[in-house]
Amino acid sequence: MIKMVHRSSIPLHWRLYEPKYKLVGNKCLKCGESFFPPRNICPNCGRKGALKKIVFSGRGTIYSYTVIRTPLDGFEQQTPYVIGVIKLKEGPKIVGQIVDTEIRDITIGKEVKSVFRKIYDDSPSGLIHYGLKWVVIE
Repeated sequence: MIKMVHRSSIPLHWRLYEPKYKLVGNKCLKCGESFFPPRNICPNCGRKGALKKIVFSGRGTIYSYTVIRTPLDGFEQQTPYVIGVIKLKEGPKIVGQIVDTEIRDITIGKEVKSVFRKIYDDSPSGLIHYGLKWVVIE
């Protein structure tokens, strides 16, 4: 008789908790490259790279951005809004919404920091989803 081992699956929300809410990534101890989201294998070194978990500072600069005027479902109340590519001080690039700044004041190269904000809600009485957004540092 074969004995079956019961394994419970961890929901995706909890598996992505650290990278999503705490900006946790990793760094290769061999080549020094940092990654977000975390990787299992360093793409530069292959399997030889030893990866160490790191918490990013949450600070960076605007590498690129775009203004969204035709929103996805659920984001109609926020238009127009800005989505930027943020180059973290530690090296990796991350995509996120830039908030609390007039669109005309957003320029490539400006410094930003991460803030914890509401992303969306399922319905008026449903779950509220939170995450990181970015604000310009004056």
